[in-house]
Amino acid sequence: MQLPSWEEGMMDIHHINSGRGDAAFAILPDGTTLLIDAGDMSETHPRTLSARNAPRLPNTNKTAPEWIVDYIHQFFPKGYKKQLDYALITHYHDDHFGELDSLRLKAANGDYRLTGITEVGNKFPIHKVLDRGFTYPINLRNPEIQNQERFQNDAYGMVPTLKNYWKFLAAEQTRNGLVHEQLIPGQNNQIALVNKAKKYHNFNIRNIAVNGTVWTGVGNDTLALFSKGEYPGENNLSTCIKISYGKFDYFTGGDISGINGTGATDDNSVESHIAPVIGAVDVATLNHHGNRDSQNDFYVRTLRPRVWIQQNWSSDHPGDEVLRRITSKELYPGERDIFSNVMLQANKDVIGGRLNQYKSQNGHIVLRVYPNGNTYAIFVLDDTTDKREITAKFGPYEAR
Repeated sequence: MQLPSWEEGMMDIHHINSGRGDAAFAILPDGTTLLIDAGDMSETHPRTLSARNAPRLPNTNKTAPEWIVDYIHQFFPKGYKKQLDYALITHYHDDHFGELDSLRLKAANGDYRLTGITEVGNKFPIHKVLDRGFTYPINLRNPEIQNQERFQNDAYGMVPTLKNYWKFLAAEQTRNGLVHEQLIPGQNNQIALVNKAKKYHNFNIRNIAVNGTVWTGVGNDTLALFSKGEYPGENNLSTCIKISYGKFDYFTGGDISGINGTGATDDNSVESHIAPVIGAVDVATLNHHGNRDSQNDFYVRTLRPRVWIQQNWSSDHPGDEVLRRITSKELYPGERDIFSNVMLQANKDVIGGRLNQYKSQNGHIVLRVYPNGNTYAIFVLDDTTDKREITAKFGPYEAR
């Protein structure tokens, strides 16, 4: 059975499983479209093809970005212009925006190579690309910064991939009029409905944090957790957004963390600072894929989502202790359902029966919020074929 088509007034967020990183395709209530990330890890790395990582899905006939585009084509709202209104890159790691390697093909219509977001944008026009920018807290365009040992030894190949990304942005600005912007923390109109905004006045997207600069919850005021020149690594610089539609709230925060080096809650972490301004939500994606440095006690207790969605590709996801926190009735009461794009055998061997707390461990995860934002449901779609038929449905849930 196929997922019933999106209709105006609904909001769909498709958490796509390519096996190569995060990609979430959202259709907002008036047909505005948003892609959050387009991961594409290099298959020249032994780990990518090892048992520690998920396979490329549904098969190897297409690249991961080609499968993302194929998925978008299948579920794109009928009657709307075939372009992504927005694409948001949370941060510059391969599983979120791609990775350059010797196997990447050159674009036929630009001086850049195809990987992650550059391949998606080459095959499916994007009107506006947003990211965390390039100059804060360090200037990534500065050759002296690029030549630092921490970047030269970066296993992700971030600097060459960034240079390729910059070439993509320049080429697509010329070819398709692509607009590039840095996401501004605190704003609630930078990602706005483009078709019928006045009709859906109860919808908005709030930029919660960018580069560790956090919205305070007062006007557009922000608090910077990192000083200029201080580089905590890409994860904690992730863009974080909250999507609200009527009573319904959804949060996604890239790879931010909340646990310190000894495994305890870090009160000065990005998670700890953003939790109070996010508040309770209906649905949240697991920060950092559910890795061990994420979902601290305070964060879990504050957001207390009814549904957790894990965008997973590795045996590092989830950390056993993370699973214990997000399922703890001591941290917050009531029911909660957990869904994952994939669960590897290594996790099953180590964590064992506690994984039975997941409602689903494999497949594309579609969040459908019904008109006015009062109710929502979760659909799990088969990720082993390009038919993407429904394998399970959960809900409807009542928005809080």
